[in-house]
Order: sequence, then structure tokens, then C-alpha cells
Amino acid sequence: MPVDLMTALAAPFPPNEIEWRVGSTKQDKSAGLALAYLTARHVMDRLDETVGPTNWQDRYEFHGSRTVCYLSIRIDGEWITKADGAGDSDVEAEKGAISDALKRAAVKFGIGRYLYDLGNTWVDIEPAGRSFRIKNDQYHKLEKALRALDNDGLVPERAPRVRTVAEEKKRYEEMQAEMHQISADGSAALKRWVNDASVLADINSLERYSSQLKTEFKEILSLAVTAEKDAPDPNAQFDRMERAAAE
Repeated sequence: MPVDLMTALAAPFPPNEIEWRVGSTKQDKSAGLALAYLTARHVMDRLDETVGPTNWQDRYEFHGSRTVCYLSIRIDGEWITKADGAGDSDVEAEKGAISDALKRAAVKFGIGRYLYDLGNTWVDIEPAGRSFRIKNDQYHKLEKALRALDNDGLVPERAPRVRTVAEEKKRYEEMQAEMHQISADGSAALKRWVNDASVLADINSLERYSSQLKTEFKEILSLAVTAEKDAPDPNAQFDRMERAAAE
């Protein structure tokens, strides 16, 4: 799996998207362990954002009270599948098991895995029907726990959204068109374009078309510099631009 995609899948969620529930409680039921979790909707949104709605799918098998989710992601035309299961939950047994199984399978792709590194946080609780809920004035403790996780370097860095195959192809074709248009506009326009660091950064971001675009970029660069007196070698200038873009 490409590193950029792994990073994007594992990126932390905004604190307001993290849900909390009460786990173990003290004997007198005055406090409980706060457990962080994501909803199935957040998992589906993350998959849509990173690989695209048509590049992931889920399938379920039922074995007694246990539900197994087979979550697949399509990468460069190949389906990669990971599976995990869950038992019936307190929320509409079958529906809850399906959601839990999806979330557990998603963890195997890195989605929300960093939440498992949260330490034990005890909070004041209050009755809520047959269960318990976290008191409203305790959520500052939970925000502090998430910040501590980030400060300890346990939260993966956020990554820009990864383009799908179709999006990369579209951007590649757009850049080709830009190259031809700028070539037609003359050497002054060419020189401005080739000195724009964002152009090379955009080329480097197109994982599947980067090499081909760089070849075309060098040809454009040659046109831009050959009209200059004592013009530098286009390949050497391109190498310097690449080093500068990497800094």
C-alpha cells in the first residue's frame, strides 16, 4: 500500500468527531473509564475521502452471534482485503455488530488505530437509563488526554487527501494541456512557469504519472532556457529545482 495512502487513512480525526462511552466503573458507580471510539459513518467518510466511494467495499458473514466484516480497498486496480469481527452490541444486536465489525476491520487499515494508545482516563459519571454516561463537565479531561497523545508523538501526522486513479489521470491531462498552452504563449511565459515551485510539487504529487510528466517538463524547460545566453543545461537546472522542492 502506498505510504501516502497509509498516512491519509491513519490521520487523526478532529476531536469533536471522537465519541466517548463509559467502560468499567468503580464499585460505587461514581466514576468510570472513558473509552474513545469512532462511528461507522466516520469510517465510511474517511474511506470516501481517501480512496473514493467506488474504490472500497464491505462484505459481511454471520457466524452465530458473531459478525465478520471483509473490508476491501482497491489500489492500482487490485483489491486488498482485511477482516475482523464483533459480537452483538447493546444497540440493535445485528446493526450494532455490523458497525462494530466494520470499525474493527478499518483499524487494520490504520483508521482510528491511534486511539488504542490512549491511557486510562477516569471520569465522573451519572445514571442514564440502565447504563451510565459521562458528566458534561468531564469532557475537558478527555480533550486533555487527546492532546497528550498528540504531544507524545503517538498521533500520526495529517496528510493531504490522496487522489484516486481517475483524479490523478484528470490532473495529468490538465497539466499536459497547461504545458502546451504555455509553450504557445512564448519563452517569457515558459520561464515564469518553470520557475514556479508549485508546478514541480504538483508533478511530484502525481504518483502514477510523475515520471512521464517530468520527461515532458524537461522538454518544456529546454525550450525556456535555450533562448538565453549561456543557458544552463536543462537537466542540471531541473535537478537543482528538484532538490529545492525537496527542502
